[in-house]
Amino acid sequence: MSPLSRENTDPENMENKHYVLVHGACHGAWSWYKLKPRLESVGHRVSVLDLAASGIYPCKIEDLATMSEYSAPLLKLLASLHPHEKVVLVGHSLAGLNLAVAIDRFPDKVSLAVFLAAFMPDTIHKPSYVLEQYIEKMPAQGWMDTQFRECGSITTMFFGPQFLSSKLYQLSPMEDLELAKVLIRPGSLFVEDLSRAKNFSKEGYGSVPRAYIVCNEDEAIPTKFQRWMIQNFGVDETVEIKDADHMAMLSKPQELCSALLAIASKF
Repeated sequence: MSPLSRENTDPENMENKHYVLVHGACHGAWSWYKLKPRLESVGHRVSVLDLAASGIYPCKIEDLATMSEYSAPLLKLLASLHPHEKVVLVGHSLAGLNLAVAIDRFPDKVSLAVFLAAFMPDTIHKPSYVLEQYIEKMPAQGWMDTQFRECGSITTMFFGPQFLSSKLYQLSPMEDLELAKVLIRPGSLFVEDLSRAKNFSKEGYGSVPRAYIVCNEDEAIPTKFQRWMIQNFGVDETVEIKDADHMAMLSKPQELCSALLAIASKF
């Protein structure tokens, strides 16, 4: 990973930070391939990982039953940090739930949580609340060719090519859409597990500063719903990226990089 450049005197980048980028449902660490080198080029350390049953992680989604099991690689990474090291956690889409699970367990390891067009749970309602609100508002036809399957204690989902091109990647380069068609794997929202889980705590998850990055052309998690979640729980900073679809790290990577640097410099 790139060391801090001594020639870079931009105050925004003077302090080396460690960013941990967490991908959304059905995706993997590969989805950050444009953002990671941009952050590293200005001197920051960047970690990307595959959540369980994602990317090249060996197990299958059918092997998992809980959001905690799905989050295991992230929990392992935070547990491995040096005693006084803190990271900037960035979660995309469903990864907002992974962030909540991880921060609740390791609040002292996170200096800032950034929700990128992500589901952002609160500490008042049950962990599944924002997902249930989303599902309730999403018409059945809105899922298009996404495939759902009952599998033990979870419901799995697999995004179809129409959903990918119309809801997630409509403003992204066609090469990235084709990459996604090849690399995505079945995932799950883990609503069943989250509906039974304890509320996220104010002392853990609720104690860490949080920011939200709104993607204003998002067809997957509409801007109106993103802003409802911000109002529901509150954030310390909100940034909007114009002309960004749900996959801002691919459709607007430089704008996303600049937004992250600006936000993180304040914390």
